[in-house]
Amino acid sequence: MELIQSFCVDHTLIVPGIFTSRTDIVGGEPVTTYDIRLKKPNREPVIDVAAMHSLEHLIATFLRNDPAWKDEVIYWGPMGCLTGFYLILKGGRPPQEIYALLLAAFQSVNAADTVPGATAVNCGHYLMHNLNLAKWYAAEFADYLEKNADNPAIFEYPKAERLMTDDGQQFYDS
Repeated sequence: MELIQSFCVDHTLIVPGIFTSRTDIVGGEPVTTYDIRLKKPNREPVIDVAAMHSLEHLIATFLRNDPAWKDEVIYWGPMGCLTGFYLILKGGRPPQEIYALLLAAFQSVNAADTVPGATAVNCGHYLMHNLNLAKWYAAEFADYLEKNADNPAIFEYPKAERLMTDDGQQFYDS
């Protein structure tokens, strides 16, 4: 079975940043999945689950209400490994073109007094939120983005190199 594209990224080298995970053609138009990585995989603690849930609500609300971008947003949600989020947008922009949007989104978390949609009616686990910790993670990532705006490593995925067998099959160490 072929590895999916996100498993072909060398997670031992990835740093926090904004990366193109994949671009698909849907109905003749490009749709791009971005990897918004807040933590270095396997090298630093993952994002607290309750804070991750709050960030999901806060950033999704920001993105879907931004006048310039709301019609482009298809999805915002957490990675299962709790090191970041996936953002799916219409179009095929490079990550640098969504930098300002994501910086503003993470900076906006600081102004939040409540987590939108954190009620039993609106959320599947409304008690699992941590606004204060979400603010801390958001500020940490926004600060990182600002300090690394000119660093190409925050926009370029490190690809995992796989050995090929003589018959063209990828070799996986067990």
